[in-house]
Amino acid sequence: MIKRLFDLCLALIALLFLLLPFLLVAVMVRVTSAGPVLYWSDRVGRNNNIFKMPKFRTMRVDTPAVATHLLPDPKQFLTPIGSFLRKSSLDELPQLWSIISGDMSFVGPRPALFNQDDLVALRTQYGVDKLVPGLTGWAQINGRDELPIPDKVKLDVDYMNNQSFWLDLRIIFLTFLKVIRRDGVQH
Repeated sequence: MIKRLFDLCLALIALLFLLLPFLLVAVMVRVTSAGPVLYWSDRVGRNNNIFKMPKFRTMRVDTPAVATHLLPDPKQFLTPIGSFLRKSSLDELPQLWSIISGDMSFVGPRPALFNQDDLVALRTQYGVDKLVPGLTGWAQINGRDELPIPDKVKLDVDYMNNQSFWLDLRIIFLTFLKVIRRDGVQH
C-alpha cells in the first residue's frame, strides 16, 4: 500500500516537473517522422497479464514487433531522433501513465515484451511474475540491455527477496545516475 501511494505521488509530481520536456519530445517525434507520437507496446505485467505500455516512438512504424536486440540491424529502423531519445531515456516518460494507472511501479522487474516467452517462463518459474513491473529495477542498474536473460531473472529474484522502500529509493537514485551517464544503453 505504501509503495502504491509513493508511486502515485511521485508520478504526479514528476508529471508536473516534466510537462514541458514531455511536450517538447512529443513535438520532436511528430515533426521528425511519420506516424503516431506514442508507441503502445504489449507488455507482460503482474501475474503475466498483458497491458499496453506507452513510450515515445523511437522506431519507424514498419519496424517488426520484436525486442530491439533481435532485429538484424536495429539502427536502420530508428527515427531521426530515436537514438537520442533512447540514450537519454526520454522515450520512457509516457510510462508515468502506466504507473498512475497501476500497471507499473517505479521499481520492479522491467515488463517483458508479449513475445519474450523465454523471459516470461523463467520469471514465472521463480515467482517474479507476481511483482508489479517497474520503470526501473535491480537488473536495469546492474547491466540493463547487456544482461543475458538468466542473469536478469536472477537479479529480479534478488530484488523480489529483498524488497524494501529503502531499496526502491536506492534503485531510483542509481537509475538517475545511470541515465545521466547513459550507462548500459544500446541504440
